[in-house]
Formats: sequence, structure tokens, C-alpha cells
Amino acid sequence: MHVLVTGGAGRVGRRLIAELLARGDAVTSLDLAELPTEHPRLVHVRGAFDDEEAVARAMRGVDAVIHAGAFMSWVAADARKLHEANVTGTFVLLRAAAAAKIRRFVFASSGEVYPETAPRFLPITEDHPVAPTSVYGLTKLLGEQMVAHFARSTGIETVVLRFSHTQDASELLDPNSFFSGPRFYLRARIRQQTAFGNTAVAEALRPYDDGTEKLLISRGKDGTVFRMPITDTRDLVSGIILALDHPAAAGGTFNLGTEEAIRFDDAVGHLQAATGLPAVDVVLPIPAVDYVTSRRAAIETLGYAPRWTFAAMVADARRGLQA
Repeated sequence: MHVLVTGGAGRVGRRLIAELLARGDAVTSLDLAELPTEHPRLVHVRGAFDDEEAVARAMRGVDAVIHAGAFMSWVAADARKLHEANVTGTFVLLRAAAAAKIRRFVFASSGEVYPETAPRFLPITEDHPVAPTSVYGLTKLLGEQMVAHFARSTGIETVVLRFSHTQDASELLDPNSFFSGPRFYLRARIRQQTAFGNTAVAEALRPYDDGTEKLLISRGKDGTVFRMPITDTRDLVSGIILALDHPAAAGGTFNLGTEEAIRFDDAVGHLQAATGLPAVDVVLPIPAVDYVTSRRAAIETLGYAPRWTFAAMVADARRGLQA
């Protein structure tokens, strides 16, 4: 099979391409960034998702598309870029895929369409109402709606995957990583919240910053410890490949990620054991992020089997550093 992977230079895309090549597929990558690797069955097309000429080149000879790429931002000034990449870009890809009569189009959506941070019930299942509160979540919901439209109007076979928060294990020990830094490290969280314009949160954290690195246990304003699923990239990629291959995936929408929801005090305990860093426990002037997402549909329908717990990810990251 010849698979087009968008976002091939990203965290998920790189590992996805490696898995597809390892099993014998041909792969075309579409990304603005260069790929760090070469392979005789790998073609890289450098371009944006909303660049019709680049998309046309990337779609040549393709049997299936995994639209894993996206522009991610929660900064208000990036709203236009989010729309161009995630909405216009998805439309351009879908139109080209339908014209090429590909076998299957797998769309990477997000739990932000629910949104996970303001659940109406737990665990969050695929029939949870969708009502995104971020522009990023809105662009993903619009992408889902376009996928459904093209499935109805052209007969193209589609699968929607609502991704959990995903990390490479090594990122958990990196205060400068895009997600894990602000999630678990005090100074990174202050920088992030300042950039977002969330002054009240940043000011609540500043008294704990003495200029040295510290881990952060976040609590909501009522004292509830933050809790959420954090998925290893390897588990996410195994689910994407099932969505690409499994006959029962066609037409479906699936939550994808770990079954585990980790409390941040427990998570920081694992990180402290690995890093030796001190931790601060802070009540923030916002509601706690506290949710559990059900992966039951993917497990029962596709045979999905996520295996990486947070503790196992940290242990793997520590082994990587020691090596």
C-alpha cells in the first residue's frame, strides 16, 4: 500500500512513517519541515496542507491518506493560521483524495472537540456532546464535519480519530518540551501562561519560582488535583494503523489513547524519582483539569491495545537518558 502521511516530520508522523516502512508500505510525507531520514520507499513533499499544488504532488499514486498533521496553538493571534492549516488544508486534502479515489482517509481529530477540559459526564465517550472552547478544537470539529460531508457526497471511506494528549516518553523529562514542560515544570508553566495572557495563573505560580527548576503539582481552585490521560506516541501510532487497516473502522469515530488517567501528584512522584527535582503543590485560580476518556470503542471494535502507562513511559525515558 502507498500511504500519504501529513505532518510526517512531527512527533506522531515520524513514528508512523517508520512503522509503515517497517511493514513494507510505500510512504509519501507532506510537511513544511524536512524529514530527518531517507528511505527508498519514502518520498517527501515539502509544502503546506492548504497548498493545492503541493497536495496534488503528494497525492500521486496514493492508496490511502493519514491526515495526522495540524497547526497547534492556543494563542489568540494564531486563529487565522489555525483556520488556514486545519480547515482549508483539510478541505484541500479531502477534495484531492476524493478525486484520486483513494481507499481510506484517516483524520486525526482531538479530544478538544468535546472539550475534555469541561466534560458533561465521565468517562468521555464518542457520543459526548461536542462544544469546543478553543479555536484549535473548533478547527478540528470543522475538519470532522468536512470528513463526514466528503464521505456522504463522494463515497470516500473515512475514519475519524479523536487523539488523546500524546507524548514521546523522552519529553516527560524535558522541561522545554512543548506539552510536558508547561504541564509538569513550574518555570515552563509560568512562561506558557504568560504567553497565553493568563495573568492570574502566572501570578499564582510566580511566588514559587526561585530561579531553580521545580516540578509542579497543579490543583484547581477547589483543591482538586489535575488528572488526565497522557498517551505514549507508540500507543497512538498502533491505533492509527488499526484505523488504516481494519475493515470495521470504516465510517467510525474513535477516541484514541491510553485508558489510564493519571493524577498529577502521582505523575510528579514518578518524575521526582527520575529527576531528583523538588516539587511545589499549587492551587490555581481556575477549575481543575480532571477527566477520564473511554477508549472502549477502539478496544472492542478494532482490537486496540494501549500498553504504555505513565510510570512505564518515565522509566523508558530514564533508560534513554542513561544510555
